[in-house]
Amino acid sequence: MEGMMKVAVMTGIGKMGWEERPIPKPADDEVLVKIEYVGVCGSDLHYYETGAIGDFVVEPPFVLGHEAAGTVVEVGKSVSHLKIGDRVAMEPGKTCGHCEFCRKGLYNLCPDVVFFATPPVDGVFQEYAAHEADLCFKLPENVDTMQGALIEPLAVGFHAANQGGAHIGQTAVVMGAGCIGLMTLLALKSMGLTEIYVVDIMPKRLEKALELGAKGIINGREKDAVKEILALTEGKGCDLAIETAGTEITTKQCIAMTKKGATIVLVGYSASGHMDLPVSDMLNKELEIKTVFRYRHIYPMAIEAASSGAIDLKGAVTNVFDFKDVGEAMDLCVKNKADIVKAVIKM
Repeated sequence: MEGMMKVAVMTGIGKMGWEERPIPKPADDEVLVKIEYVGVCGSDLHYYETGAIGDFVVEPPFVLGHEAAGTVVEVGKSVSHLKIGDRVAMEPGKTCGHCEFCRKGLYNLCPDVVFFATPPVDGVFQEYAAHEADLCFKLPENVDTMQGALIEPLAVGFHAANQGGAHIGQTAVVMGAGCIGLMTLLALKSMGLTEIYVVDIMPKRLEKALELGAKGIINGREKDAVKEILALTEGKGCDLAIETAGTEITTKQCIAMTKKGATIVLVGYSASGHMDLPVSDMLNKELEIKTVFRYRHIYPMAIEAASSGAIDLKGAVTNVFDFKDVGEAMDLCVKNKADIVKAVIKM
């Protein structure tokens, strides 16, 4: 396919503009996807608001967006498992395939990963994208491309649950009811957990958590989350705590509210990258501390969970914006974090 496409470009901190660029031509092992939905991730907002996340610094012009799904419109000559017209969810990270981590199957830890919207790699706030066919997962008939765009954050939630060894019978607490916290809640529910409590300080996010199936919610601004969890568990503490807010306070609360021998999974990134934690308490409880960096081998599982009805992905979406309004969407998401829990861009 030849021609030009519209691309939404971050031109500076808090600034969006437009460019026309040539429609990319897929390589032999790639497909060309007409993008239909792109989720607005917390990392997109952080880059837009501050220009950096840790060592990753945006140098405008830069294209945001990595949670994408759409329809295949052109197929590379080496691709046999996809055809024109297939709807796909796009796993955004292309790894080297031959390093120590890739060979072990831990490809999310590949040091040479090329990941959409991670500087200096452009994202997919654009009309078309060429992507490795093996990273484009065909969607079942009953999973539309809006849901397909949400497979990416759901994969993070599933990876967090897997890292924590989540299983039926556990009492779990999710700290933070942003998109990743809610996706973690959905993943835990689909894995059979029923005793799931969610902690946040924003009422609308907590309402959404309750709507999506949390057994209980705790407003950490109004109540002592540790005392509440200990009361709910008859003083024992929870079996699993998954921290998605990325703050020192909530991480310390995870340590205090878990029972001995429990597991804590750290997902959220702190603003400073450093925390002062009570290591003695962690040692005394012999806590298992796990961490999450993106995900691996999750997309098929996440798509099956959405297709089976085990997970209601659309229920997590609070706002849908048209592509032509992407600048307004980014501004609103930054300024109204209390109300906009999960936004998607309709291309």
